[in-house]
Amino acid sequence: GRIEIESTFSSLAHDKLSHYNAQAPSFWQRKNHYSVSCSRHLSSSKNTILDLTFNKASETKEKSGIYNRKPVQPDVKVDTRAFLKCSPEYTSLSLDLTQRPHPVEWVDVLPVLQKVSVLKGRMKPSDVSHFLVQLSNLHPDKMPLLKSDQRFVMLLRYSVEHIRSFSELQLLEILQSFVWLEIPSSHTMLEVYEAEFCRRTNQLTLHQLLFAADLWRCIGRQVPLFLKRLYVSIHLYIGQVGVPELVQLLYIIGEGRHCPKDLVRPIEQLVLCHLANLHPEEIGTVCLGLFKSQTSLPESTVTSIVDRALSFVTEMSDFAMVNVLKYLRFSYLYHRAWLEAMAQEVPRRAHRMGVQGLMHVTLTCSALHYRDISILTSVAERVPSLVPYCRSKDSSKLLWAFGTLGFLPAESPGFYPSLTDGLRQRKTEFHRYPEHLLTGLLGLAFVSQFPEDLVSLALSPEFIHLALKNSQLELKKDLFTLDAAVALEIPQWNGPRLSAELREEVVEMLWKFAQSDVCLKPEVLEAELSLQDLLGGEKFVCKRMILPHTRSIDLEVHLDSNGQPIPVDLLCPKMTADMIETLTKPSRKRSNQQDSAGQGFKGSIKLAVQISSRNHYCIQSQQLLGLHAMKRRHLKMAGYRVVELSHWEWSSVMRKSRAEKLAYLHCKIYDSL
Repeated sequence: GRIEIESTFSSLAHDKLSHYNAQAPSFWQRKNHYSVSCSRHLSSSKNTILDLTFNKASETKEKSGIYNRKPVQPDVKVDTRAFLKCSPEYTSLSLDLTQRPHPVEWVDVLPVLQKVSVLKGRMKPSDVSHFLVQLSNLHPDKMPLLKSDQRFVMLLRYSVEHIRSFSELQLLEILQSFVWLEIPSSHTMLEVYEAEFCRRTNQLTLHQLLFAADLWRCIGRQVPLFLKRLYVSIHLYIGQVGVPELVQLLYIIGEGRHCPKDLVRPIEQLVLCHLANLHPEEIGTVCLGLFKSQTSLPESTVTSIVDRALSFVTEMSDFAMVNVLKYLRFSYLYHRAWLEAMAQEVPRRAHRMGVQGLMHVTLTCSALHYRDISILTSVAERVPSLVPYCRSKDSSKLLWAFGTLGFLPAESPGFYPSLTDGLRQRKTEFHRYPEHLLTGLLGLAFVSQFPEDLVSLALSPEFIHLALKNSQLELKKDLFTLDAAVALEIPQWNGPRLSAELREEVVEMLWKFAQSDVCLKPEVLEAELSLQDLLGGEKFVCKRMILPHTRSIDLEVHLDSNGQPIPVDLLCPKMTADMIETLTKPSRKRSNQQDSAGQGFKGSIKLAVQISSRNHYCIQSQQLLGLHAMKRRHLKMAGYRVVELSHWEWSSVMRKSRAEKLAYLHCKIYDSL
């Protein structure tokens, strides 16, 4: 079930694998050997000064949210809490948002507000909680009217003053009322409530802890301190954790985006213990929680989870099915039976699925190097109608995935143009997420598509400055790859380019890494030595990055017109310099490009000997992945013939006698002429 996954471009890797370094699955295979990888303390006393008004400033703060952009309305409505319908036991662990209290009108709550104004400081804790529960029944359309009423603001202030006097049940009732009252998640009052819930974790039962966590989730507020206390308490209640408690816990963990390390093993044991009793939607929630919290489990456990999902895959919702795929992608686990089932399920479901679900389907396929034309075609036929609902993230990752899997434009003529238009429609998002533009353009470059307006934007000085000022992302290599691809494939290009200084910096960085890693791999060293033996010495073999933008090395060999080897060792520095110059001067003719690769003798034949890896190919296929297909294409454009020492052949030949190795290499070299 294990597969090898190569290091891909940093922009995409950051987005999908940014937290893997600390909690990477133990069963990840080695990287591709031949590619260069790329709250403050609050008093709850009466003297606490709180902004309990619903002013415009707080509304603005809430609306700004995480994304400083116009949200994209969902194309397909997805019930992310469908698992709560699997068992009535979830009633005590969570709030059913579909079961809002029967709404009452404004006239019905006026007596409650009148009591607040009369009682004021004489209100008891039970009065405060009861009044809030009554007011939470107000019709949603009238909530703005309630929030602007000073009697309601007074009631909230008294709730803070009485907070230490509430029973645990009253606290939970009040927190639930805040959900229906639509209290903004940024309201400062909630900081006091979080602090009080933290103080009382030892007094709450397991169900009350999980219920409180769910209420915070429904309010939409991140409460890391409370969740930390919750996770500590879970260890005390392990024996009480059944299926509903486990699934709800994993839901909370996922929404909190963190799972403590000391909780991973107990969760694994609980999952295995209850696996046979999980319903389809519960399996989906388990996978999503593990995925969102970046929690890795052993290969055998992940396999068991997916096996269980496979047993009722036809009964799973699209959302649950996609969640399983997300966790497979995180775990880098090739589960053949599940993926084969996807070849049946995705085409059957694609017409009704939303763009985010389809994006995750294809992103998983590309991450696992799994190319199934029925999956790709069904998604490609559905996507154009969904472009208005695409975020830049969706468009760019779809382009990346399809380009990586070598889905050619002719296979679905409307697919690439529609997503390219989708990127144009979301240009404003690139200011915050420059990596999305580069991810999409690289996916397009893999299949020789270069939308000139977007390429000009990506290579403009302003965008380059924007991309490089983000210290959390390493986008230099992505920019360099795009820049060089444009130079080779659009020789008449007169648009913006990277500066010479930046190009040289990236080449030096890539070569430095290659020398310390890729160049020292046993299979590369063995091929280099054997070729030197075959051709007559070190001077006839040059180990270098012929095309630095493809982030991999080759063994370069030159032969004259009679097939005799020509020394290349002294030409290596000149060849590298000439190739870099070629990639930065697009106005030169294609014939000049080919000549500029640095051949030292007129009429010589230039060979690029590649020691390939299974990571270069789609799994169980001879279909090259996007970057490697592009490299082969670019080598030919630069005047090289590619000689491949495939991993399935060379790994075996390496262990044979000298004579057998030389005979193999002789056939490879001279059969290419």
